[in-house]
Amino acid sequence: MSKRIIAVNAGPRRNWNTDTLITEAAKGAESAGASVERFDLFRLERYTGCISCFGCKREKNKGRCVCRDGLTPVLDAIRESDGLIIGSPNYLSELTASFRALYERLIFQSLTYNLETPCCNTRLVPVLLIMTSNAPDTGYRDLLQGYRQTLSRFVGPTEVLVSGNTLQLKDYGKTDWPWTMFDPEEKLRRRETVFPQECRRAFDMGAALAR
Repeated sequence: MSKRIIAVNAGPRRNWNTDTLITEAAKGAESAGASVERFDLFRLERYTGCISCFGCKREKNKGRCVCRDGLTPVLDAIRESDGLIIGSPNYLSELTASFRALYERLIFQSLTYNLETPCCNTRLVPVLLIMTSNAPDTGYRDLLQGYRQTLSRFVGPTEVLVSGNTLQLKDYGKTDWPWTMFDPEEKLRRRETVFPQECRRAFDMGAALAR
């Protein structure tokens, strides 16, 4: 039986940096024989982050978020999967609010507050976390290390792929006021030379996730 991989896009823009890297990782997983089911968080029915109801701390709901909304099918799919690909752009030095909503509920449902068994998830699966940013990729080590440690503990062993200094627009000259913080030519040059390498790496990491 082929492995089932869940791919989650926590970014809003179709066919752009985050979306493209997730797609390449999914293709890599498929090349290794896995089936991939995809969710785009910005296109789901309304949902929230954790509402602190503690329903998941009751024995009958152990390891399962009881809040029913647009994230429910995503959480259910991840719970039954063999691996997770999840990507988000970085907004204001954090991952998107959509990512955080899923992250809160994905982690908290498995957190027991019990010292002997702090995690009730007995079916850990590998995770590939992808982050894109218009800033250089050197300034987010602590942020990503925190996500990697927590995801590894409550979801499964986690690898991270970062794409920094990304191209945000096809034509920076069409903005209403000059974006003088960026060098459009450098951005375009990186998009044409470095980003394809990152796409190949995403493909390889997706394939490794599915093996």
